[in-house]
Amino acid sequence: MATSSIFTSFSINDSKIAESFIKALNRSSEDPERVSSSSPKYITDKDKIKAFFTNKKGQ
Repeated sequence: MATSSIFTSFSINDSKIAESFIKALNRSSEDPERVSSSSPKYITDKDKIKAFFTNKKGQ
């Protein structure tokens, strides 16, 4: 993100938008919810590798 965007001025004329903006600021200042990552799975079978990449192309 460019640093110049931090210094951009804007005005909010709608009270509902102002309230949503304040709620978003408050939520962003809270600690994020930590999600544990899954451990990697290794595929060594050539047919399973082929199937895996075939499925990825179709998405």
